[in-house]
Amino acid sequence: MTRDPEPDPHPADAPVVVDDGAQAPARGHAIEVLWAFLKLGLTSFGGPVAHLGYFRTEFVERRRWLDDRSYSDLVALCQFLPGPASSQVGMALGLQRAGWSGALLAWMGFTLPSALALIVFAYGVVQHGDLAASGAVHGLKVIAVAVVAQAVWGMAKSLCPDIPRASLAIAAALLTLVLPSALGQVGAIVACGVVGWLVLKLPHQAPVPHRGYGVSRGVGMAALALFALLLVGLPALALLTGSTMWTLVAGFYRAGALVFGGGNVVLPLLQSTVVPMGVVSNAEFLAGYGAAQAVPGPLFTFAAYLGAVMHGTLPGWLGGLVLLVAVFVPAFLLVVGALPFWDALRQQHAIRAAMAGTNAGVVGILLAALYDPVWTNAIVGWADVGLALVAFGLLTYGRVSPFFVVMLGALAGWWLA
Repeated sequence: MTRDPEPDPHPADAPVVVDDGAQAPARGHAIEVLWAFLKLGLTSFGGPVAHLGYFRTEFVERRRWLDDRSYSDLVALCQFLPGPASSQVGMALGLQRAGWSGALLAWMGFTLPSALALIVFAYGVVQHGDLAASGAVHGLKVIAVAVVAQAVWGMAKSLCPDIPRASLAIAAALLTLVLPSALGQVGAIVACGVVGWLVLKLPHQAPVPHRGYGVSRGVGMAALALFALLLVGLPALALLTGSTMWTLVAGFYRAGALVFGGGNVVLPLLQSTVVPMGVVSNAEFLAGYGAAQAVPGPLFTFAAYLGAVMHGTLPGWLGGLVLLVAVFVPAFLLVVGALPFWDALRQQHAIRAAMAGTNAGVVGILLAALYDPVWTNAIVGWADVGLALVAFGLLTYGRVSPFFVVMLGALAGWWLA
């Protein structure tokens, strides 16, 4: 009679304990991560909320990389942080599955399909100068009005549910309209955060057991320090060198570092960086923004279009990739820096109140952007108003995919031209 073998005290799929006491889940292969996120990067239409739904289906229900409660906690962290929430969730999932290479490949798989498509569109705009003035592109600019209006509507309902936060949003919109620059937008965000910290009263949030991602507190602190160093150092470098390229990199990094509440909020921050410098016209900017609604993946890939369409900077695709990386780097550093400290952060009322105030300010900034530059550069007649209203209704109440609404807008613009 044979005896069953003794169980392995350290099986291959056992959780890995990191130095802060948290447990990291079982690891997989980097190529597995790339393939999973590449499929999502090719098919994830519908914006960040839809992306998070696709992620849950793929990684909680189908692949079982983590449980539902851990996934919800990760989503809460990434919505708490500045940056593109769905991309940050993807980076964290890649990190816990295959380490640092997994985080990089998750980002590449989810981001590059739409980034490359927008770079190709930028080449079309550059090579055919009349394309930016065509009826189809004008239709894309009108669709941008509906998309931003939908974002303002949805964000206002969730992020400004009471009078104090609605008041902060209105004040931020007025300040941004009076000071239509990156300085005015950053000032509005900071001011709303300070007021939120001092005034807002939020309900207590119940603790959730921490799930580690293999990131120690030391690594987290280093990531946060690098984030702050780049936020200050890149503008200083641009000022010292007088380089247009470093100025753009600093502006895109700042946009990625300060965007709360979703990808649409990156619109005013990037517009105030590239249009006043004269490297992108408002027509080219809004044409690309409209086209960005028709591709899957994160809206932050709009940065790749801007880099490729710019005049007098790095040529074409190279400029697109440089600015794409610049806008995503702060998102990666923030999520890596926050993972080891999330349990403590979520219980700090002052931090949560400041973030609530900041989010209200972001709604105001996006409201101001809805008027200028989106409305003022797209709506030139009653036909445009009608098309924008139809598109808004399809997106908000008809739940129609943005891809089909964008195609409708391009066809309608071409037909009305």
